[in-house]
Amino acid sequence: MSEKELGKKLDRCLADGVVKLGTGLGLGIVFSVLFFKRRTWPITLFSGAGLGMAYANCQHDLRSHYLLHTSEQQEQ
Repeated sequence: MSEKELGKKLDRCLADGVVKLGTGLGLGIVFSVLFFKRRTWPITLFSGAGLGMAYANCQHDLRSHYLLHTSEQQEQ
């Protein structure tokens, strides 16, 4: 994997992490205020779920270079 390609993938990972963390944080605040009497655990739960999804997406994106896709398998 070239350095330029790795940089693009890491930029996508960072952007995805920021978006998913922000979304999880926002949803956690809304659920905390509306349903759980302003407790903090929904904020932590949703933020953690967002970061977990971003981490999983990043892992998949970084490993995708090594995966064989079905079209490549059929050509061989």
